[in-house]
Amino acid sequence: MELRQLRYFLKAKELLNFTEAARTLNISQSTLSQQIKQLEDELNVPLFNRIGKRITLTEAGNLFAQYALQSINKANEGLLLLQDLKNLNVGSITIGVIYSMRILFAKILVEFAKQYPKIKIQVVFGTTKDLLERLNLHQFDFILTFHEKPEGTELKYQSLLKANMVLVTAKKSPLAQRDNISLREVADLPLALPFSGNNTIQFFEESFGQQNLVPNICMEINDIPTLFEIVKTGHWHTILSDTSVNDPEVVGIPIDGKNMRRTIMIISLREAYETKPVKKFYEMLGKMQSPGLS
Repeated sequence: MELRQLRYFLKAKELLNFTEAARTLNISQSTLSQQIKQLEDELNVPLFNRIGKRITLTEAGNLFAQYALQSINKANEGLLLLQDLKNLNVGSITIGVIYSMRILFAKILVEFAKQYPKIKIQVVFGTTKDLLERLNLHQFDFILTFHEKPEGTELKYQSLLKANMVLVTAKKSPLAQRDNISLREVADLPLALPFSGNNTIQFFEESFGQQNLVPNICMEINDIPTLFEIVKTGHWHTILSDTSVNDPEVVGIPIDGKNMRRTIMIISLREAYETKPVKKFYEMLGKMQSPGLS
């Protein structure tokens, strides 16, 4: 059963004349008759009584007409919906974001929402491990995270920007005036770090290990605002990317080392269809700059 056949049937029902219906549809009468006959054969019931050149609806035809009309209307609504989607008047995006990206991401989120107010946006913050697991379950259109080592061919990786890794300390701390600091010095400081599931800390554990350093980790917290409150006491320090630092009472001191600059990635499922809202969000993300580059 095809939509074309339903349109032909409804026009014949309206005019009760195959010749006039065919002329209105700009097709031959034989084509119209053939298509309606195919429809009747598929339904296994006659839709019209054919009396000479006159036609009338059968009881089955009269009952079927309302469902045929609903099908046509639903199809037209679907076309309008797709047109709205193309014009960014409808649609939704679900995005996973690591905690340390929240400041930069919020700026793009606000800009996108202002330009496309009819697009529904759902944002979930989490660790890289959690976000990747949920992405593989098709729960996100894409995620934003640090992830320099591609895993598996089912994922697509797009580099977004570079971020400097910094020691975050209180503005009143004696260290606050430093232009840079070595990883060895950082290891000796009392540290309050993001929760161990955080990809940034996994990165630093590897960096400390490469220099045979054992960092003085006093506490782990899975909330960056809380970490800032701890750091602002002046008794502890933390390690984050410069994309995370926006509290006026703390400062970020660049950590020396060629590996202290990381790439923020857009990760999506390679085979997943990318809607126009997703592509537009990618465009806006491309305008992002880390604090160290602005």
